[in-house]
Amino acid sequence: MSLLFFVIGGKILFKSKLHFWTFELLMIAVLIFVCTKISFIFNPIVIFVSTLFFPVLVSGFLYFLFRPIVHFLQKLKFPKALAILALYVLFIGVITLVSSLIGPSLSSQVNDLVNNMPKYINQAQGFINELSNSKAFKWVVEQDYVSIEKIQNTVLNVGSSLPEHLSNSFSTIFSVLTNVTLTVVTVPFILYYMLSDGDKFPKALMNFVPTSYRGEGLKILKDTNQTLATYIQGQMIVCLFVGLATFIGYLIIGLPYAIILGIIAALTNIIPYVGPFIGIAPALIVALLDSPTKAIFVIIVVVIVQQIDGNVISPLVIGKKLDTHPLTIIILLLVAGNLAGILGMILAVPVYAVCKTIVLNLVRFIKLRSKNKETPPPKAT
Repeated sequence: MSLLFFVIGGKILFKSKLHFWTFELLMIAVLIFVCTKISFIFNPIVIFVSTLFFPVLVSGFLYFLFRPIVHFLQKLKFPKALAILALYVLFIGVITLVSSLIGPSLSSQVNDLVNNMPKYINQAQGFINELSNSKAFKWVVEQDYVSIEKIQNTVLNVGSSLPEHLSNSFSTIFSVLTNVTLTVVTVPFILYYMLSDGDKFPKALMNFVPTSYRGEGLKILKDTNQTLATYIQGQMIVCLFVGLATFIGYLIIGLPYAIILGIIAALTNIIPYVGPFIGIAPALIVALLDSPTKAIFVIIVVVIVQQIDGNVISPLVIGKKLDTHPLTIIILLLVAGNLAGILGMILAVPVYAVCKTIVLNLVRFIKLRSKNKETPPPKAT
């Protein structure tokens, strides 16, 4: 049996590309295996990254959202530091104004929802009892599709594990509040330095890249930057439209808690394709507890808003710049949702768009270099 490779002068020479890539994959597998055995070394790094993840994520989102405003103020001859401070004052003013306008109504609706929750639970239980006594349900039970004993056992198991779930929920709420407090305190400082020195980052990063690759590296960073800015700014406008239009629609049909349900619709609309279905679920539950007719009106409102968004707003503010097939997005959402929940579904599309931009630019650069190597230099005359 011939050797796959042999050593000449300290260098490993392979007989074919198959042998080379087989060796590379084996080395990667060995490296991964070794890293799993010394994972305790990376625990401090994981803790450090996880602590900074949300503040940096929120700061990055606000950076791409507010950067055009800072550039506009700079065109008006504002110094950069003064432009950022003016932006902070403007942002705080807008938040204060919006809070004063919808804060009392939102607080009233939240209190009303909490107070009426026992009534809604009783209505839901009555609906379940009516369903269990219906002929259709009894027929399903007779066909052995559903077992009453299984349902009872499930309910008993849920009841017995409820104290444990409640204690876990309290610890989760405490952890979330801690992360929110840390994010609120650190984001203004991180965002300030991002807005102040963000334009210097690409050139500073290119100092670690060979000179011959710097031009192409700057182009990759510019395209990535543009992709993220287009997606984030466009999604912000789309979510504002969906939330406002849904809120107005719910007001017209007389749906309770229109502000809360409109905010939910705006936030869930960030998730492509799946978001509108998640956003309509609470509204449908509230409407069904009122009347089936109102649930139909809710569906009509959401369909109209989504049609306007899909055919007018999204193409206008986002366009086709992401150029991602719907099936690809659905697969991304399924995988990311399984790995990281709602946050994974929100970040899946922009992360994929950035990776796609980087890969396409690298492939184009490699092809360009190969073409330049194959083209002979012009003869001297």
